[in-house]
Amino acid sequence: MQSLVSQFTNQIPWSELLQSGNRIFLGSNAGIPNALVDSLIEHGRSIKDLEVTHIGTLSDERWALPEHQHQFKVNTFFIHGKVVRQAVDEGRADYTPCFLSEVSSLFTDDILPLDAALIMVSEPDELGYCSLGVSVDVVMSAARSAKKIIAQVNPAMPRTAGHSFIHISEFAACIKHEQALPEIIPAPKNDIYERIGQYVAMLVEDGATLQLGIGKIPDATLRYLTKHKDLGIHSEMISDGVIDLIKSGVINNRKKTFHPGKAVVSFCMGTKRLYDFVHNNPHVEFYPTSYVNKPTNIAKNDKLVSINSAIEVDLTGQVVSDSIGHDFYSGIGGQVDFVTGATISKGGKPIIALPSTAKNGTLSRIVANIQDGAGVVTSRGNVHYVVTEFGVASLKGKSIRERALELIRVAHPKFRQSLLDSVRKHYYVPDYQTQYPTDIPELGELQLSPINIDDDKFYLRPLNPADERRLQEFFYSHTKETLRLRYNYIPQGMSRQNSCELVSVDQTKDVALTIVSQQGSKMKIEAVGRYYLNQDNSCEVAFVTRENMQGKGMATRLMKEMISIATQRGVSKMVAFVRSENKPMISVFEQFEFKRVFNPDPAEVELILFLQET
Repeated sequence: MQSLVSQFTNQIPWSELLQSGNRIFLGSNAGIPNALVDSLIEHGRSIKDLEVTHIGTLSDERWALPEHQHQFKVNTFFIHGKVVRQAVDEGRADYTPCFLSEVSSLFTDDILPLDAALIMVSEPDELGYCSLGVSVDVVMSAARSAKKIIAQVNPAMPRTAGHSFIHISEFAACIKHEQALPEIIPAPKNDIYERIGQYVAMLVEDGATLQLGIGKIPDATLRYLTKHKDLGIHSEMISDGVIDLIKSGVINNRKKTFHPGKAVVSFCMGTKRLYDFVHNNPHVEFYPTSYVNKPTNIAKNDKLVSINSAIEVDLTGQVVSDSIGHDFYSGIGGQVDFVTGATISKGGKPIIALPSTAKNGTLSRIVANIQDGAGVVTSRGNVHYVVTEFGVASLKGKSIRERALELIRVAHPKFRQSLLDSVRKHYYVPDYQTQYPTDIPELGELQLSPINIDDDKFYLRPLNPADERRLQEFFYSHTKETLRLRYNYIPQGMSRQNSCELVSVDQTKDVALTIVSQQGSKMKIEAVGRYYLNQDNSCEVAFVTRENMQGKGMATRLMKEMISIATQRGVSKMVAFVRSENKPMISVFEQFEFKRVFNPDPAEVELILFLQET
């Protein structure tokens, strides 16, 4: 160890290592070598016009301040902090958009050749190997490509497993300087993000492999995965939220089909608890993003669920995530890498999750048209799911008409009418589509209830305008006998316009519920129950179930929900008219204490439930 320690220097000889006009790389995220930056600013003032490249950094970003613009010109691949963002806005810094999986190739292919890489590493082991610790990401590729490696050896840097080691003999210069790693404290719980997390968690199946970011949505999602089994991690990054799930065995990586038994990441950001957790932890392996974010590697994980956020999503499914209008806000990052990988993964699910509004609820983030100057990061063809606090919009295989209605449904209610009016101008929806999607408040904040029937999972939710084609398919699946019993005659067909009228319900007045089976983006209506409110404050109720699902209790579940809703709304009574030979339907009504009343038509039974009596 003595021979290794002798390689440290008290002061970096910057004039011997760098020249004016060089291009340098700064270590990433929580691995930013602040002592090197401070030393270069203080003792390398004679060196001018250094191009500084980096991705996100947890730092004060001193190098991007106006007073240092003659010494440094920033070229960032991801805008993280306010200082760099302001420098880009003012034209003092550049933003180079690039998929995170391809940033390394800019260095290795000499597109942006590096004269030096300034990095932070752990103390060397007895063999002289230092670990890049919590930030391998593009740092490893930058170090391997740079003409010189200048290192800050930080005793506080964890040693992490995987492809994270560099020998101290490879350093052109190094100093030993201890600094606490920057921490990101988890944000307090928020009702909106908690609902988003619940909806996202519903899309995660047992045995899935997760890609997560950092922030309120990933943290909320992880809180609702405690009952899941055999989850895995293949993610460009992790934060504190995974620790308890790994310790409890929910995340055990057993079912992974790529690097089974290991959580695979490229960097981590969080609190000291996280940094202590990954230190010498053989179950968490760190690899360069050129490997972790490579879409074909991502896709080697079956059931890969990618969870990313956005600034806005338009009604065709285009995702804006790196700019607000003409102002660049962050970067492409790994979103497209993981959306692409999840798309081609067997059973994969690419998810975009975001709050429905911005600026204290004054601005919708589900928009008819993206802002002028904003760039599409993820195309409409890649997006399978968009999640807000108002639900899950399933887009794969959906037409523009269906996408628009699905996305309006998960927009904030106060913007739904204006969104519908906007897209009607462009014929995204037909002229007869006049009712925007509405919620049923009595169902609670989550407008989706998983139910188990015969060990199969189904979902109960409101019928909505995007179900137009599915309801039409449901109608044509019925036998003539089912149609006769339901409608008292045999309808000859159901046009898309007729179907639209049936699914476009003002759910604050009338109620239309459905039970659906859904596997990924494949959805089928299994049962429908509805009531129509009459002028005398009574309502007429009816339901119909797919033939192969009859007798499984779906009608009973729908009936129970409709009675609860009608009771909460103060409806006076529920009335049903049933064909006299339809014994199963009559039995369902009588199960809920509907009473038969006189009906002059012997072919029809009339039943009434007085809600005050219940």
